[in-house]
Amino acid sequence: MNKMRFLVPIGILAIAAGFSAAVMLLWNWLMPAVFGLIVISYWQALGLLVLCRILFGSFGGHHTILGAMMHGGLHGRHHLRKKWRQMTPEQRKEFINKRMEHFARGDFLGGRHFDCAADENNRKDNE
Repeated sequence: MNKMRFLVPIGILAIAAGFSAAVMLLWNWLMPAVFGLIVISYWQALGLLVLCRILFGSFGGHHTILGAMMHGGLHGRHHLRKKWRQMTPEQRKEFINKRMEHFARGDFLGGRHFDCAADENNRKDNE
């Protein structure tokens, strides 16, 4: 049993070393020829693997930042989307205008408000 505790971390390190070597070899074989990029070292390949794991996790699962954004947003976004769908156009316009005043003190997008009818009337007047 004690041998297994010692062998498991060594096995994980061996697998990580193998993946890093594979990434390095594939990168150095393909990327400079196809895209004109530079050749990378073993440690840079390991860094790429770590970066990909942080960004993509289990290939887009909900456990990562990118996976959460791709599958419906981060915490609480689903609730906001559901609430938005239930709003009338007037409530949506009021919601946007309140947010604009709160976050940008009324100067968001040059002080424009999201009133489509008023924007169309202004365009017609200017023509």
